[in-house]
Amino acid sequence: MEVRTHRLADRNLVGEVVEVREGYARVVLKTTKQMAVDELDLVHGGFTFGAADLAAMVAVNHPNVVLYRAEVRFTAPVRAGEVITAEARVEEREGRKVRVNVVAKTDRTVLEGVMHCYIPEKHVLEK
Repeated sequence: MEVRTHRLADRNLVGEVVEVREGYARVVLKTTKQMAVDELDLVHGGFTFGAADLAAMVAVNHPNVVLYRAEVRFTAPVRAGEVITAEARVEEREGRKVRVNVVAKTDRTVLEGVMHCYIPEKHVLEK
């Protein structure tokens, strides 16, 4: 299946889409020292969130999809050098709203929750 959204997302920042099918996507992010916030190599949570967000957008896979709310929890830290795999599954569609379950893992779960997506009629930056 072709990726129809977020195609210019930088794989070094939010990960690479490695699998996509109807209502499902998997993204892999290789974390680096540049993502660390301290001398113990703790990766900033925004990178973990970004991988999960990209997976959610691709699971919906509509060119105009946007995230309007996220209910996630970080369940474990990520250390620079670890690989994050984020999976997203569409759970519910109601008109233009789509609820997507997300889980991000290294050798353990590091983030889980729900992303609420919306599909506007046109791109949010179009007038």
